[in-house]
Amino acid sequence: MKFSKYAILAAIASVIFGGQVQADELQQPVLSPVTYTLQDDAAVSPSDAAETWSLFNNDGRGLEITGWLQLGYHDASTGLFNTHPDALNVHQLWLAFDKAGDADAEGLGMGYHFDLMYGTDAADTQAFGNNPARWDFQNGLDHGGGYGWAMPQAYVTTNIGDWDVQIGHFYTTVGYEVVQATGNFFYSHAKTMYNSEPFTHTGVLASRTNEAGTDIYVGWTAGWDTGFDQLGDGSSFLGGFSKQLADNIGLTYMTTFGDLGWRGTGYSHSLVVDITLGEKLSYVLQSDFANTNGIGDPADSIGVNQYVFYDLNDSMAVGARLEWWRGAAGHEYAFTTGLNWRPESKYDLVLRPEFRVDWNDTGHEEIAGIDAVIAF
Repeated sequence: MKFSKYAILAAIASVIFGGQVQADELQQPVLSPVTYTLQDDAAVSPSDAAETWSLFNNDGRGLEITGWLQLGYHDASTGLFNTHPDALNVHQLWLAFDKAGDADAEGLGMGYHFDLMYGTDAADTQAFGNNPARWDFQNGLDHGGGYGWAMPQAYVTTNIGDWDVQIGHFYTTVGYEVVQATGNFFYSHAKTMYNSEPFTHTGVLASRTNEAGTDIYVGWTAGWDTGFDQLGDGSSFLGGFSKQLADNIGLTYMTTFGDLGWRGTGYSHSLVVDITLGEKLSYVLQSDFANTNGIGDPADSIGVNQYVFYDLNDSMAVGARLEWWRGAAGHEYAFTTGLNWRPESKYDLVLRPEFRVDWNDTGHEEIAGIDAVIAF
């Protein structure tokens, strides 16, 4: 199955002139950590909207089950999740299980969260920073054609004084883009996100908002990309802060340092600045730096990503991403543009066509793709 790049570009142009969608719902979260945003901010939960179809009967009591299905096609591999071109792929069939804690209960009032997913994104969603055959890494969960299973998160939550605490296996708070399809504007991923950031951790993360309105995060993890395992002497700090500098400007700083496990010892940080330029236009600047000496890129890596999002109308938004990333192999660049379109229906469906150009000193590559994400 082959599609012309120009046919997909024509499709992007054509949908500009039609459709019904709340475009502000399509822009990904910026100023909250990943583990707190995707279920709350990235999309309206089907259980929260009576007019939206839902697969599960979530009545607000006890266990809540949500999820999504992501189907996508791209005509060339980006090497960044989208690595099975010229095929219609099930990237993510995702189920999330949540039990909220009772803050008014005596004792800890604990809750929990667990994720289970299947698809071609599994290999990049497993705890690949583990020792082999631990949790979901090299443990018989991979199948032919790039498909497999993953258990990306499994943690408990509680409150200790003013602190919200999660303990277990959870997604990182580092960076802007996320693994979950519902949390990103674009179908493809940035080089910085894939090469210079952790995806998951195992450990403890506590957060609170101080009197000045700054969100503070402090935690310990067993390194990068671990799932209930410790590779070598993995032991690192995870933390940072998020602050609204003005009504239209927000800043987030996150860092990891120490023994990062499979990435060796080192330090990393991510800075995200989000600027609202009007009712329809917003701009995001992100920069990552990582200095590690392990199996990953064993040198300083640095990236600068710029995003612009514009609400065309109530039905769709258009976005662009310009990125520069430098690792051990040298300088790499990419430019991506695309649309988010949610057709008017009872289903929580988002279509994301895009066109991407990657280049370095040796040449360039054009990549066209489109995916559909339906939440349930």
